[in-house]
Amino acid sequence: MPNSHPVLHLPKLLFDGPIDAALTIALAHGAGLSKDAPFMTQIASGLADRGLRVARFNFPYMDKIEETGKRRPPDRPPILMQTWRNIIAEIGAKTLIIGGKSLGGRIASLVADEAGVLGLTALGYPFHPTGKPEKTRTAHLATLQTPTLICQGTRDPFGTLADVSTYNLSPAIRLHWLEDGDHGFKPRKVSGRTEIQNVDDAIAALAIFAKELETMASG
Repeated sequence: MPNSHPVLHLPKLLFDGPIDAALTIALAHGAGLSKDAPFMTQIASGLADRGLRVARFNFPYMDKIEETGKRRPPDRPPILMQTWRNIIAEIGAKTLIIGGKSLGGRIASLVADEAGVLGLTALGYPFHPTGKPEKTRTAHLATLQTPTLICQGTRDPFGTLADVSTYNLSPAIRLHWLEDGDHGFKPRKVSGRTEIQNVDDAIAALAIFAKELETMASG
């Protein structure tokens, strides 16, 4: 039977952390920043320091932006989803956690169950477009079966604590809230917290989540 999914070139993978780690966390970027954006590098470096293997990659449109220097919108969802499928096939689903920042995590959530990956993470999930809370992107999250960790700022304009508390989310989803964080986890000065604290908090939560899944997989 012919493959109904488009065939795409495998993106170049950027690795951090020990090559002999028991599992790998593959992270995709958000809509406007590449795999080596400061936020992505902070997360990858922090996880690597905790003994985890991290793989980062660009979606095809982001590679074209970097090649040409010209801005362009994200690829259509079928291309983004197939890129994830190719990454999963390359690394291996059974020892893989997939996810990423915003768009990267959302697209990962659309293929996680079908791919049979070990886990899923989203670092700032875009539950709805900014200013349009009625246009939710949550329907598939009600039935998601893959163990999932979402790290979310409490005042994220794509889904605040107040917004998300009203959603019907699968019991497989664990939410980790970052105090006063925006979509990039940055808090206001008045909160008494710093961006570094919130990013480190997210890294620590993801490291614990990964270790739990590693234990389950080896048990």
